[in-house]
Amino acid sequence: MRFFNRISLQTPESVELELTLAGIGNRAQALLIDYLIWSAALLVVLIIWAIVSTGLLFSLPDAGVVQQWIGAIAFLFTFVVYVGYFVFFETLWHGQTPGKRFAKIRVVREDGKPAGLSQATLRSLLRPVDDILFIGALLIVFSNREKRLGDWAAGTIVVQEERPVAAADFRVREAAQILADRLQFEADINQLQPDDFAVIRRYLQQRSQMNVQAQIELSSRLAQQLGELIQFDKITDPELFLEAVYLAYQQQS
Repeated sequence: MRFFNRISLQTPESVELELTLAGIGNRAQALLIDYLIWSAALLVVLIIWAIVSTGLLFSLPDAGVVQQWIGAIAFLFTFVVYVGYFVFFETLWHGQTPGKRFAKIRVVREDGKPAGLSQATLRSLLRPVDDILFIGALLIVFSNREKRLGDWAAGTIVVQEERPVAAADFRVREAAQILADRLQFEADINQLQPDDFAVIRRYLQQRSQMNVQAQIELSSRLAQQLGELIQFDKITDPELFLEAVYLAYQQQS
């Protein structure tokens, strides 16, 4: 397996997106942090349940049956916290958990879009199987796309988070900076994800190679989608708007 394995994805907007896979090291670091947080949360839940169940044990007559139910409910709590932790954060934070956020990696769908509830649930339900005998780690190391069983079932990959970089290979007009300043106040730039930024950057890099009609159609479609995403509808020049969004995201990050 190569370090920093890169793959190319075709987005629904027909833009080719190149991403760097997270790798076993980053994923192990993220999982360790997540397990520490998860263990602390589970410990609190089990301590509370132990206090409650002790009262039940002494207040109900059939102690043997009560003990069996107490054990079963404790197991259920463990499973719910285990699965729920990853489902909650990967859904709320668009493919990230606290550990993944620290390691700067993210779960995305195979079309480059952020993972949703269904993907997070499938990945979490299969996580115990992946953890048995390090099956998941072996699959990550020896598969081309570094996917464990949960990723294969959910149709996801884990990638390094795209970070803003300076525009060295394409020109951005001065008017775009003026519009970018407006967007900071009039739009919700926080809605942009790193993958959205990567699509904008890739379009701005490749637009000079497109014919005029394709450039007009693609820029209009991207501008409309991004305008809806960041809640900004005053788009008169799609090209200028995309340049401004690119700059606004960089400034914010």
